Order: sequence, then structure tokens, then C-alpha cells
Amino acid sequence: MALPAQGGVKMKITLSSLVVLVLLICAGCEQNAGTDPLQPPPVAITDGDECHVCGMIITRFPGPKGEAYVTRVEQPLKFCSTRDLFAWLLQPETAAVVEQIYVHDMAQSDWAHPEDTHLIDARGAWYVVGSERTGAMGPTLASFATREAAAAFAEQHGGRLLRFEEITLPVLKSLMDWPANPR
Repeated sequence: MALPAQGGVKMKITLSSLVVLVLLICAGCEQNAGTDPLQPPPVAITDGDECHVCGMIITRFPGPKGEAYVTRVEQPLKFCSTRDLFAWLLQPETAAVVEQIYVHDMAQSDWAHPEDTHLIDARGAWYVVGSERTGAMGPTLASFATREAAAAFAEQHGGRLLRFEEITLPVLKSLMDWPANPR
């Protein structure tokens, strides 16, 4: 196919070069599918990583964990449990510096050893509070990518479903009353 002359230069585009161009564009789109290029990605929790709140070695304990990126810090702060993550998040000075937050999707990960390939955006997650399952610091918030997965977990292990914005200091305090707190 010949295109009209532009500035005296005649351009010729073949079908094969057009196909290659489309494939390159599509490959670039698919590589970034489902990710926000403006947000930093989750980072693997390694054997030596310590909890930002309590200083415990994160990988030594079961249950969902979390990480948070803050302003002007290249690497995320890491937490041994979702409870410690929320205890830190709910401090007044924290909101101003938090950029991105991740938690484990426990529907995709083993409770004893959560996999970092299953970290999800904490703000969009569903949480089960008050279940019989414990994390690094005892009772914790089980995190899930979908409401259905959270409801299935609560059906099996007890607890109630909450969204990110529903988790408050009184909710965290109720975890401290465990095991007296009812399912």
C-alpha cells in the first residue's frame, strides 16, 4: 500500500510491517495489564525482613502480612501481620505519607507461608476480623481479593467481613479481646 507523498517522500507500508507494528503495541499493553504504572509494585518479603512495628522477623510467622510505600522512601515498609499494618496505618501522622499498601490474598496463599506472588492492593481488599486463625501477633485480619473468598473463609473459620475503610482502632482493639470476642 502506498501512502500519499509527504514532503516529496513516498512511503510504502506493507501488510507484514503493519502486523508487526500491531503485535508490538499489543505486547506492550499486555505486559502492563492489571498494573498501575504510577504505583510501585509489591516487593517480596525476604528471610531477614523485620516488621516495621514490632521488629519481629516477618517470615517466621503464619498469616497474612503487609507492606506500605511511603513518600520519598524507595523500598516499602514491611509488616509481620495485617494487624500490625493497620495499627501503623491508623496513626494520625501516617495518612499523609502513605502512597500504596499491599496485603496477601489468603484465598491464593497458604496460611502458614503466604506467597508474595499473591500480594494485592489493600484498599480494595476484603477483610475477615475475629476468625479463629492467628497471625504473627495472635488474632489478625485475614485479607482477600474478593468478597466471596472472604465470606467462604468466615463461614469456615468465623469472623465478620469488613472493607478497608471500616477497619478502625476499635476494630483492632476488639482483636485484643480475643478469644473472648465471639465469632
